[in-house]
Formats: sequence, C-alpha cells, structure tokens
Amino acid sequence: MNNQRILIVDDEPNISGLVRFHLEKTQRFTVRVENRSARALSVAREFQPDIILLDVDMPGKDGGQVACEIEADPVLSVVPILFLTSLISNAESGASVKVLAGQRFLAKPVGASVLVDAVDSVLAGQIPVV
Repeated sequence: MNNQRILIVDDEPNISGLVRFHLEKTQRFTVRVENRSARALSVAREFQPDIILLDVDMPGKDGGQVACEIEADPVLSVVPILFLTSLISNAESGASVKVLAGQRFLAKPVGASVLVDAVDSVLAGQIPVV
C-alpha cells in the first residue's frame, strides 16, 4: 500500500494539518489538503485520490453536499469517502469507523493509530458501505 493518495477536506487548517502530519509520518501516503469545501471537487479531479477524508460541518458546502458531488462524478464515484466529524463522539463510535446511513464516519479528535488503521481498513475494502 505504498504511496496511496489521500485528500483531506476540512475547513479547519489546524485539524487538517494534524491529520496530514499523522498520515505522512507513516511514509506510506501522499497527502493533499483542501480547506475550502467549494474547491473539493475540482481538487479531487486533479489529484485523483485513493481515499477522501471529509469533514461534515463546513461553511458553504457541507460534507454531505461535497460527497454527493464526488459520488456523482463518473471517475471519482469509486473513491471511498471517510467522514471525519466532531458531530459524533469517540464514545459513540467506539474510536473506530462506524457506518451510518451508507457512509463511513470516524469521530474527531482522532489519534494517529486509529486514523491510520481506519484509512488502511477502508482502502483494503474491509469497511464496506451498504
């Protein structure tokens, strides 16, 4: 799984920077950050990620709107999306990926090992959506 491409879309630079740091520290991922949800689709088209980590609550387009645009794109529709959100707690999620309403969710804040394990599991197809 060397050099998997990850796009992080989160309006908070501190959070996206920390997530990027944890992923790049493994030396297994190429990571790109976009802090403006309105640019997420065009950046995803250009970057061609293997997975998208997407915040839910953002100004302008929220994560649900961005996900709908990505899922409607013929090329990007196969790219798995993992929502990173503070709208659910680690207590609710059990500090692991939860599938709700056909989408994958991971609670923020997220530790480095949980984050990397979640990304690896989604990329390996171990957490399908229904």
